[in-house]
Amino acid sequence: MSVSIAAIGILRLVATPIGNLGDLSHRAVDGLRFATLIACEDTRRTARLLQHHELHVPMLSLTEHNEARRIPELLGKISAGETIALVSDAGFPTISDPGQRLVHAAIAAGVRIEVLPGPSAVLTALAGSGLPTVPFYFGGFLPHKKGQRDKELGLAMERDCTSIYFESPYRVVDTLGMIAARLPAHPVVVARELTKMFEEFQRGPAQSVLEHYQNHAPKGEITLLIAPHELPNWMTRAPQYS
Repeated sequence: MSVSIAAIGILRLVATPIGNLGDLSHRAVDGLRFATLIACEDTRRTARLLQHHELHVPMLSLTEHNEARRIPELLGKISAGETIALVSDAGFPTISDPGQRLVHAAIAAGVRIEVLPGPSAVLTALAGSGLPTVPFYFGGFLPHKKGQRDKELGLAMERDCTSIYFESPYRVVDTLGMIAARLPAHPVVVARELTKMFEEFQRGPAQSVLEHYQNHAPKGEITLLIAPHELPNWMTRAPQYS
């Protein structure tokens, strides 16, 4: 279903590809095409997406540093009948990305919010991990400071659900080392460069995955998944399929 060009005076959240530009849905393309303005993290990155889909829509930068300042301007445009599309650099806007404050302010102002679903690194990694999928915990980006990160990893390994985090390729070896130091056999998954040419899932005991990346320097965007403290029976017993 296409978005009507008459659907104005709304804030439209549009999920964008996490790697493969072909993952933008027809509905999302129309959602961007019929917007008055696109608020985005990086206008250069969004410009590449628009160019790929032959879209020509004005853009405005919305980052964690200027979001609060931009809100009155954007709400003013919406109240004047304009449609503002909100996107992040990849995946769902507001999920570990700018936009939360704008959405909150828009709701408080009585603005209609429209969400166009699409790619998500969290759900893509979880679906392909082989770990329990329901429930799960998403913690966003792991802390930069080593002590805080080690504490968070300890909490993850004690949870009764799969924990998911974003992590930098420059820290992931150190992070895996922290997990392996606690429980070397604890199952983890590193999902790297999802939907891109060099997509990779490394699954296994923390020590094994650590050794892999000690020998193969990780590159690109990384999603880290940590198994729950107690694994379900279907993971611990040998599979018997005929």
